Amino acid sequence: MRTPPAHVAPPDQARKRRRLARVTLACAVVAALGGSGIYLAGAQAEEVAVPGRVQAEAFAAQSGAQTESTGDADGGRNVGWLANGDWLRYDGVSINGAELTARVAAHNTDGGAVELRLGTQTGALLASFPVAHTGGWQKWTTATARASGVPTGPQTVFAVMKSASRSDFVNLNWFTFGPATGTTPSASPTPSSGPATPGTPTAPGTPTTPPAAGWVPVDQAAWSKELAAFTAIKPKAVPPGTTRVPEFHTDCEVANSAPDDPIVLPGLSGASHQHTFFGPKVDAFTTTDKLLSSKTTCNAPGDLSAYWVPELRKDGKPVPMKSFRVYYGSRVKDPSTVKPFPPGLRVVEGDAKRQVDTPKSSGSNQFWCAGSAEIGRSADGNWPVCAAGGNLIFQLVFKDCWDGRNIDSPDHKSHMGDPVNGVCTGRYPVAVPDLSFMVNYESLGGDGLSLSSGKPSSMHGDFMNAWEPDHLGALVRSCLNQNAKCGVEPTFAGG
Repeated sequence: MRTPPAHVAPPDQARKRRRLARVTLACAVVAALGGSGIYLAGAQAEEVAVPGRVQAEAFAAQSGAQTESTGDADGGRNVGWLANGDWLRYDGVSINGAELTARVAAHNTDGGAVELRLGTQTGALLASFPVAHTGGWQKWTTATARASGVPTGPQTVFAVMKSASRSDFVNLNWFTFGPATGTTPSASPTPSSGPATPGTPTAPGTPTTPPAAGWVPVDQAAWSKELAAFTAIKPKAVPPGTTRVPEFHTDCEVANSAPDDPIVLPGLSGASHQHTFFGPKVDAFTTTDKLLSSKTTCNAPGDLSAYWVPELRKDGKPVPMKSFRVYYGSRVKDPSTVKPFPPGLRVVEGDAKRQVDTPKSSGSNQFWCAGSAEIGRSADGNWPVCAAGGNLIFQLVFKDCWDGRNIDSPDHKSHMGDPVNGVCTGRYPVAVPDLSFMVNYESLGGDGLSLSSGKPSSMHGDFMNAWEPDHLGALVRSCLNQNAKCGVEPTFAGG
């Protein structure tokens, strides 16, 4: 089991016990396999396919969920980190009878319910599964419920979490919608997490295992074409006086603001907290293809990518942006190994659900003062107060090692990782540019500030790659690969 670094427990005992259980189990596994040479990141049991069963991780969209390897007898993965108000959406569900079941585990004594609703999160109630304490996050039991009716034809079903608890209260492994007979649900085996050869795509036409829900495989033909063109680029000569730092950037104006998120909540207008979008104008239906035919507010030639962050507010009103710059760099020892982003890459960094205090020097998710000194803190201690002449700023750094296989994953993060000792290796063998959002606000900080997602600790960012390959390739080849500082084009800078 795993506890992601960004998933920080609130001060309640149920969540603390859950973290302790996960850490204890992880330590036991490491102790048992120490020195064996076996690398277990992403390891899991073979999923048992049962006709008529829908695996919990086969969702088409979600809010607040994360997947993990499961200790349940049927193997596969389960969906966890589920709290009141979180939901999972399943498309094309055939309901074959009124007797429904759900496989649940809970280590929160508050309990709750998992409601199944038709069409939308607030649609007609199909059934409700009661959730009680089962004795552990991997202590599984089968809950039963009776459907209010048996609608005909494929249905969109939302599983909506309901609990009085302020913490996670349930894990889900699968549902059945009527007798366990009929067509096997569409959930596919989880893709291999084994290492790929760095920068080498699978040959077109090579048989591959169908991806599990939420995993989006890279277009191998497009990726092969992009890599071939990139390899053929002759880098520009680096002139004397160039600052030897692998870097280029793009500057963007605000494109629009909307309660949408086409990565986390695609096709669901108004379902997200308010975001500020940079680059092309974005809504819930934005795709890479749409971006490639859009106008942009970014100044780097060929950059049609979309970038967004939660809206910052002062006393409930949007805080104006001063500037937004994205640096593209490298954190690996050998920047000559960096490849361009694969076509259509989508990534989220940060955790919108993380709601913890961030006092000065707490070391994470810190807003700070640019251009002047910090002269105080807000009354709650979470926001700096900047001296005149400065402004409030946040820097968000993304992961820069790619798994070489998928352009998206169920949590929009698991296809990306960090370098290990300066090298992209293991599950994440392909070095790609390291994104760093520099978000500058027309604000001196202080009281009355909040993000649309909550506390400063919930700051996060989204990136949808829509660079024109020839422009991105030239920048990576001449600037990053040669450890040279550039601006918005592959022309070099000093100082």
